[in-house]
Amino acid sequence: MADINIKRKHALGLKKAKAAAQKVANDLAEHFDMKSEWQGQQLHFSRSGVQGVMQIAKDSVEVNAKLGLLLSAFKPRIEEQIGKNFDKYFG
Repeated sequence: MADINIKRKHALGLKKAKAAAQKVANDLAEHFDMKSEWQGQQLHFSRSGVQGVMQIAKDSVEVNAKLGLLLSAFKPRIEEQIGKNFDKYFG
């Protein structure tokens, strides 16, 4: 199993950060067929072989995910996609 841990600072405030996080989740759904659900300030996402959470704060966003054995090989690609989305939506 492999872990993904990415944290970034932003200056969007909480409301705009939640909207940006939803856009990241939408892109992950499109590229990796992931489902997501909000629970307070956390966006939980999953699919077969992946479980994770995106924690939203007024000045930062953090993703923690666990990849199953089969998806561990895709860790660099998934991290790259999350990084691109963070750059795009969180500035």
